[in-house]
Amino acid sequence: MIERYSRPEMAAVWSEERRLAAWLEVEALVAEGWEKAGVIPTGAADAIRRAGPIDTDTWKERERETHHDLAAFVDVVAGGAGEHGRWVHYGLTSSDVVDTALGVVLRESCDLLLEGIVALFAEVQRLATAHAATPMVGRTHGIWAEPTTFGHKMAGFGFALVNARHRLLQARHTVSYGTISGPVGTRSSVPAEIETHVMESLGLHAEPAPTQVVSRDRHAMFLATLAVIGTTLERLATEIRHLARSEVGEVSEPFSEGQKGSSAMPHKHNPILSENVSGLMRLLRGYAVAGMENVTLWHERDISNSSVERVALPDACLVLDFSLHRMTRVLAGLTVHTDRMRANLDASHGLVFSQRALNALIAAGHDRDAAYRMVQEASLRAIDEGVHLRDALAAAGSLDAEALDGVFDLDDALSGAQQPIEHLQRITPDWLRTAEHSF
Repeated sequence: MIERYSRPEMAAVWSEERRLAAWLEVEALVAEGWEKAGVIPTGAADAIRRAGPIDTDTWKERERETHHDLAAFVDVVAGGAGEHGRWVHYGLTSSDVVDTALGVVLRESCDLLLEGIVALFAEVQRLATAHAATPMVGRTHGIWAEPTTFGHKMAGFGFALVNARHRLLQARHTVSYGTISGPVGTRSSVPAEIETHVMESLGLHAEPAPTQVVSRDRHAMFLATLAVIGTTLERLATEIRHLARSEVGEVSEPFSEGQKGSSAMPHKHNPILSENVSGLMRLLRGYAVAGMENVTLWHERDISNSSVERVALPDACLVLDFSLHRMTRVLAGLTVHTDRMRANLDASHGLVFSQRALNALIAAGHDRDAAYRMVQEASLRAIDEGVHLRDALAAAGSLDAEALDGVFDLDDALSGAQQPIEHLQRITPDWLRTAEHSF
């Protein structure tokens, strides 16, 4: 992923230096296992660790000769381990090192992403609480529907993020796997106790039946999970983009001093941050498809997955990490135009209360279809003549003043909107960091 969309913390996890360090630790742990088994001399594992950190330039120079990155790495480590160099990579195949180290890196990536979800949740929760009673027009199909509150709208995103964290926890477990099983995974060259030592030391799980590689359905599920989480971010970004439209004007993205919204039109205050996230989520879905294509390998393995993973796995993590923090920034600096929300609500001329009018007519004894037609006719008059729906219904004489008061009682219409917000308020970020269940 290009630097523009890479945060330094996640970029460090996927750096060449971190990858080589993870490879080196796997090699050293394997050597420790052999030492405990009495197969190789004591001190080999320490000698292997002391060969690091691996100089990336030296490694790349060696790779230009070997045309094999892991083999080049083994050569460099062996050269730096002195007399114990011959024990580097003893009994292993490349996938033992690469896939096990990948499990470590993916777990570290998940930890950063999980914290990013919590940070975004905290901002969503803050807005939901602050605007629990801020009325606005609810819209379905982009058309006026019933009244809602901005807090209720944000509460929906809050619970989606709770579920996102739960899904990512599952994905974290799914990819926290490795294998130390030798060529074609039969452990013909390395006993199970070596694998046990390595996995326990790294906090990973052993692939139950490796085919020389860790099954790629794990990585496909991981990428699919990131893509699903991305759909929540895109839905949030799209909502902000729609509410920021000139004709709506209910929210505005943060706009810093000196910022320019357009090179040509000085008045512009475009929702570029949310648009940026919407675009990046297209990439994220593409990586999920690539992950699914990677599951099918020839026999015990081939490397058709390798080139894809070198791009898809780091980029997917970087994209989601960047987007989580970008949306957190958007919400932290979001301007909520409560006066415009109320003005847009009032501009409906009461049409947002049409179902309440329908229910009141039914309760008064009218046939449902007849009641529907009465409200529909009154609504059309309100639209065509610019009168309030209450006045149109009053003119029809179907409901008395007391019944009409009940129909157009905004506080009563919004009374049920508080429940999910109250539920959301009971979830603290600290609790969310340790919770194991979704809602």
